[in-house]
Amino acid sequence: MFDKILIANRGEIACRVMETAKKMGVKTVAVYSEADSSARHVEMADEAVCIGPAEVSQSYLQADKILEVANETGAQAIHPGYGFLSENADFAEKCEAAGVVFIGPPASAIRAMGLKDAAKAMMVEAGVPVVPGYHEESQDPDLLAAEAEKIGFPVLIKAVAGGGGKGMRQVHSADEFLSALASAIREGESAFGDGRVLIEKYLTKPRHIEIQVFADSHGNAVHLFERDCSLQRRHQKVIEEAPAPDMPPAMRAAMGNAAVAAAKAINYVGAGTIEFIADVSDGLKEDAFYFMEMNTRLQVEHPVTEMITGQDLVRWQLEVAAGGVLPCTQEELSISGHAFEVRLYAEDPANDFLPATGKLLCLQPPEANDKVRVDTGVREGDSVTPFYDPMIAKLIVWDEDRDSALRGLRAAIADYRLAGVATNLEFLHQIASHAAFAEKDLDTGFIDRFKSDLVPEAAVADNRELALAALYLLLDRERKFAAEAALTADPLSPWNDMRGWRLNDAGHDDFLFKSNDQEVPVEILFNSDGYQIAVNGETFEVKGEFGANSEIIATLNHRQVSATVVKDASEMTVLTTGRRVSFSLLSDDFEGAAEDSGSGAIVAPMPGKVIQVLTEAGADVERGDPLIVLEAMKMEHTLTAMAAGTVTDIYHEVGDQVEDGNILVRVESEDG
Repeated sequence: MFDKILIANRGEIACRVMETAKKMGVKTVAVYSEADSSARHVEMADEAVCIGPAEVSQSYLQADKILEVANETGAQAIHPGYGFLSENADFAEKCEAAGVVFIGPPASAIRAMGLKDAAKAMMVEAGVPVVPGYHEESQDPDLLAAEAEKIGFPVLIKAVAGGGGKGMRQVHSADEFLSALASAIREGESAFGDGRVLIEKYLTKPRHIEIQVFADSHGNAVHLFERDCSLQRRHQKVIEEAPAPDMPPAMRAAMGNAAVAAAKAINYVGAGTIEFIADVSDGLKEDAFYFMEMNTRLQVEHPVTEMITGQDLVRWQLEVAAGGVLPCTQEELSISGHAFEVRLYAEDPANDFLPATGKLLCLQPPEANDKVRVDTGVREGDSVTPFYDPMIAKLIVWDEDRDSALRGLRAAIADYRLAGVATNLEFLHQIASHAAFAEKDLDTGFIDRFKSDLVPEAAVADNRELALAALYLLLDRERKFAAEAALTADPLSPWNDMRGWRLNDAGHDDFLFKSNDQEVPVEILFNSDGYQIAVNGETFEVKGEFGANSEIIATLNHRQVSATVVKDASEMTVLTTGRRVSFSLLSDDFEGAAEDSGSGAIVAPMPGKVIQVLTEAGADVERGDPLIVLEAMKMEHTLTAMAAGTVTDIYHEVGDQVEDGNILVRVESEDG
């Protein structure tokens, strides 16, 4: 076994490989771009080396630079993950020439499966069923049109070098064929530098079912059963499950045997996936599935296979790459239970699923256990940047049967608390909750068929959620005032009481929120053991406290609830089980009162590091003068005087790490 490997990737797959490597006692080397200098995979690795700027062409695709790092660090092998260089035959050859093991198939196998037309010709020769179609060399438009007529409409035009749905067009009649052909050629040339196409019969009710295969260098090959990847959007997988629902044993055996035959036909070594399309217009049948392509790498959705087989596929990869034999024979492999995987993305379903960027202000996944697994490359506080794939995490759920696993999936999605960027979390929950999905009415057109059900309108905050937001603001102030009072000569002074103490009046406060384009006033009265909060004519008797991870544990009208509240400037998000609502804080009377009182406490708005102190004790300052600079989330935040006055105390110096709410500077106002 290797002593040290380099992972030529980033994000969740790099972290996933490192987890297994550490269990095996194998040291790991991370490579990273300048944008990923504080990424999770960099922190997890035993060593980490920067290989260039954020752009992938200047960092993660720099094959020669990565090989230099492998040589300098003494890495004996390179795991490419998926994407980037994972299916680059030239890189595999360069690794071999440099004496570094490529943890993947030989370059010849990658090349054999790289072009769809050549791959299908090889599969026909190996006896693997393929979709009826045209896979020959000639690209004459009239010939292609005639072949489409022979196949029978509808047909699918596909770029021979394509992937991810690019260069692919559905054609339903002869009249539209030539224009669709021209469009597919243009897209193929633009995306892959290759405008050649093939034509296949288009199946009107297809399911995308793939088989996990594994082979070693000793001539052994097995399959680890199937995954159903039919739920797709624009040919990109959204939810995967294993095993495929209602798969007949005879069909499973036929597909498994065909997949192993495909791997053996190209002398495959390592992990690979044979992707099939199944015609389910008359149900799943052993004579109605067809080879589409082979992915010569570990797949994004490999965890569902691991969950139903109990095998660690990354361990298999390392053992096979080190020259070992497969850990199991076909007879020793079996299926246990059912598993789902959903891909959590930073994207906006309401805006045509456009990718989203921003800081993950809150990222609290469901608790991992033997049934729930979360694979991720990010942490709370990290940023989703425009440079890379916007995947936040993969959520994988297993149980004894499909119905139980689906209930567990819905619960796990509902338990996810995430704020700061737009995500597809609610979209995933809608799919998992849809009756047709539960009833296994699956095909690759599922999302298009039910799109109106699956993309909900943004949730509108109700009175209870607005009351929880108000409680969060009150508890946050209470915490900050307690910290400030502890630094005074008389911590018990009523002037240090944030609960609105008055000599001849009951303490009260007012907030103004904006929710769903409506201004919503919130009135607060201070009770001896809590608050009375009135929202839209509804009154709540409220008390609460902070729990872990900024969660608040509250009692509203004698009913206990918990929520996570995230405040980013004036924007607020309330996260409860299965709910995420956002709105704005327009005004907060208390903050104005605090400024006018001359408390003058400048507090850290978030955890960070003091990098500059711009004033000194005794200095006279004006409102807005810069006092201290805090570095947080890779950005600098300059904190200024809230009123004219004199700096009386500076509590921290350059280099200090501070927490949210720590008092940094105190200014005694001119009004005293």
